[in-house]
Amino acid sequence: MHLYPLKFTPLYKYRIWGGEKLKTELNKNYTEENIGESWEISDVSGDETVVAEGALKGKTLRDLTNQFKGDFVGNAVYEKFGEEFPLLIKFIDAKTPLSIQVHPSNEVAKERHNSFGKNEMWYVMQADENAELIVGFDEEITTEGYQKHLENNTILDVMHHEIVNKGDTFYIPTGRVHAIGAGVLLAEIQQTSNITYRIYDYDRVDAKTGEKRELHTEMAMDVLDYKVHNSYKTEYNLEKNTSNKLVHSPYFKTNILDINTTIEKDYTAIDSFVIYMCVEGSVDLICDETTYTINQGETLLLPASLKKVELKADAAKVLEVYY
Repeated sequence: MHLYPLKFTPLYKYRIWGGEKLKTELNKNYTEENIGESWEISDVSGDETVVAEGALKGKTLRDLTNQFKGDFVGNAVYEKFGEEFPLLIKFIDAKTPLSIQVHPSNEVAKERHNSFGKNEMWYVMQADENAELIVGFDEEITTEGYQKHLENNTILDVMHHEIVNKGDTFYIPTGRVHAIGAGVLLAEIQQTSNITYRIYDYDRVDAKTGEKRELHTEMAMDVLDYKVHNSYKTEYNLEKNTSNKLVHSPYFKTNILDINTTIEKDYTAIDSFVIYMCVEGSVDLICDETTYTINQGETLLLPASLKKVELKADAAKVLEVYY
């Protein structure tokens, strides 16, 4: 059985803050209300996505890694992670703000949760007027000062609020406090982890449970990075028809392509799978004389053994992700 470019069936996640944009903007197909996340490619235990079509339909990422090993994920990736797929790929729609939160490092997550840490990045696909993200602190703060702000419900006052527009990109390393604000639709690339420490949740009650959501005040305090940075946004160039560097971290590399013609891609130098997230327009991927269309809000995984493809579009923006 041969590997081919793979689409997975998304998993739709109810969230207290979820809206309708995954359906109205990205044409996702679900009937539930308050769907906040579409998990496009996931190896999280109990939330594994499966191949949507073709001879490998129904197979999970772990099935594929088990069967094809380095041909699927790349030899270096297989040597490092074995059958654990290292990335989790999502689209997120925040109708109301997410909780103020932080993620633990690899070391802390391994020790406390036997999990990877959660370094992640955001690419804004659509934002309502004056919609914002919260990323990092705006003023120097001590652990004691932080605790006082928490007790006084003034923690939002010391955080960095940034009004965002389509195309804005942020890298969120572990330890950096953050939250997606109301009215933002974005693509998220992260390590395979479902560990989040909630710091503040606006005293909300979840309509499904009738209760407030759990906070993780003590655990969060151990992992917070209180440093203030001049800027939290990622600056990047956007040249046509080439891979422009967005975020290159030790955990994943993401480029953006702005395509209005046919371009050839050769991944011989990359010992990794490649994931395409179409964030605008529609792009055709041609591989072994077969065409696969990726529309806005769709994701496709190119196995590591497939090194040469063509990408063809009149007007499309695509995130290109690999390990």
